[in-house]
Amino acid sequence: MSSPSPDHHDSSTPSGRPRRSFPGSGLAKGLAVTLRTMTRKSVTDQYPDALPELPPRTRGVIGLFEENCTVCMLCARECPDWCIYIDSHKETVPPAAPGGRERSRNVLDRFAIDFSLCMYCGICIEVCPFDALFWSPEFEYAETDIRDLTHERDKLREWMWTVPAPPALDPGAEEPKEIAAARKTAEKLAAAQAEPREGES
Repeated sequence: MSSPSPDHHDSSTPSGRPRRSFPGSGLAKGLAVTLRTMTRKSVTDQYPDALPELPPRTRGVIGLFEENCTVCMLCARECPDWCIYIDSHKETVPPAAPGGRERSRNVLDRFAIDFSLCMYCGICIEVCPFDALFWSPEFEYAETDIRDLTHERDKLREWMWTVPAPPALDPGAEEPKEIAAARKTAEKLAAAQAEPREGES
């Protein structure tokens, strides 16, 4: 059996050097890929007549559910780009019962997001403790002037209604702690109300 010539090196040899190939082989492989692609039929979505099918977790824009916003400013403070602008004022709320104390609450005056600065990290949505911000798959908000990319709360509220419903819970998942605690409290209350009735009989 003849031994391989000293000039021949395979990629599996201990030397680790690549296998030698004839000049122009890379160009030939590239042209073969180009020819294969040219013979296939291309499929192009005719946007805007045919809208794309977006994944369910698409990060398009941020919708605002204004009723849940307490002007806690967490989203603006945690935003790494400082692209959220919030203005508010305090308002006195009369006591709920006679003899009670008046309370003060924050009232939202302005909530705007500058999407020319936003990097779509989603931190503002994650840190919101009252579920006032949501991802919307809406993506058609291009402007000819960069200054028009600062969208106010009216526009953010419109996008809120394009937010898809959350996916159904996994039937095999554990029961959420909040629901379990509420269910146990309701069971205890029902048991406490049933005890006097049994004693009466």
